[in-house]
Amino acid sequence: MRLSSAALALALATSAFARTFTVYNGCPFSIWPAIFSQDSSNAPSYTTGWEADAYTSVSFYVPDDWTAGRIWGRRDCTFDGSTDPSTCLDGGCNGGLVCDPTTGTGVPPATLAEFTLGGSSGTDNYDVSLVDGYNLPMSITADGCPTAGCFVDLGPNCPSPYQGPYDSTGFPVGCRSACDVDPDPSDSPACCSGSYDTPETCPSSGDPTYSYFKSNCPDSYAYAYDESSGTALWTCSGANAPDYTITFCPPN
Repeated sequence: MRLSSAALALALATSAFARTFTVYNGCPFSIWPAIFSQDSSNAPSYTTGWEADAYTSVSFYVPDDWTAGRIWGRRDCTFDGSTDPSTCLDGGCNGGLVCDPTTGTGVPPATLAEFTLGGSSGTDNYDVSLVDGYNLPMSITADGCPTAGCFVDLGPNCPSPYQGPYDSTGFPVGCRSACDVDPDPSDSPACCSGSYDTPETCPSSGDPTYSYFKSNCPDSYAYAYDESSGTALWTCSGANAPDYTITFCPPN
């Protein structure tokens, strides 16, 4: 679904530096994309959750200074009126189909597209994050900007005990992060928490899933302090107000 020229003119009149984001489902099956904004008053001009049939896209406007925003996909959902995250096999959120704007951040494992836009004169920061685990291949692209992404299906070869959950056929539709399965996430090198909450005390070697995530998806954000890899957090000038495309199941 593309925005009409009339809708475009109206949006630009109310937000001089609005960006257009396109979310494309390149998977051969339906998914349920979701959006969460740290500040719900400065959120994209679209619903926080919807069904995306295979090979379909939607486009919507995002504030030029959208901060700590995330987009992800949910798999194997059955919405029966419940607002519980368990309505989806992975990536589910509080709220059901439409994620709650204040508590609907998504349940791991879930591959995340994360954004903090810098406005018309600042720097856009974005990444494809596996910090909360993996559930779908994903890429972020924009003209003239670096591509962030995880182009590999990490489920089938995910090491035990991190593999899963599984669909009705027994196929793994996710790969959990080491933090997600840690019995004490409050003080954990896998979570970079407690006594391990600095880059110095939480090297990537403390995360048992890091090497698997990073070797297969080198242009992703694979653990809490992955900036030092140089291929985790990506930037682009906001001067030209780049528009972004988030693709699920992008071509390798």
